Amino acid sequence: MDDTPLDDVDRSILHQLQLNARQTDTEIGEKVDVTSTTVRNRLDKLEGKGVIRGYHPEINYEEAGYPLHVMFVCTVDPNKLDSLNEQILDIRGVVTTRDLLGGERNVHVEVVAGTVREIEEIRNELAGLGMTINSSEIISETQVQSWDHFYPQSGPGARPDDDTDDGSVTDQG
Repeated sequence: MDDTPLDDVDRSILHQLQLNARQTDTEIGEKVDVTSTTVRNRLDKLEGKGVIRGYHPEINYEEAGYPLHVMFVCTVDPNKLDSLNEQILDIRGVVTTRDLLGGERNVHVEVVAGTVREIEEIRNELAGLGMTINSSEIISETQVQSWDHFYPQSGPGARPDDDTDDGSVTDQG
């Protein structure tokens, strides 16, 4: 694996992708002041290194017909986490699983469903895997923003670009 650290061009490209991942290589190149070929080569390198793991839409589940968005806070034997993650993700309705370092409550499982009955079925499947469910929280709104530390920090007083698009997305549901 290439251990070359990210440079300002890489960070600028990542910043632009966070603002809008649907930009073309040419559009990103214009904003980063490099050619579209450079952007494509850098993207290929970042994908190959695993820095970019995918391009995913931000979905408003409520508008898509799944009004229930729930976070289960769970406890799992840390030695079993690796083997359980794939099984957790295979449960219909599970959209995200997060392993947490330390503490008793070491797994968050985010699910979406259309009915309370479906949430109960998901809960039962999680418990069937040997997970202890400590709590379940209804998610009413999620806000996401781009992490501006990818923007080049060279020079004193360097600041993020002045795009009117701040990269934040609001997902209700």
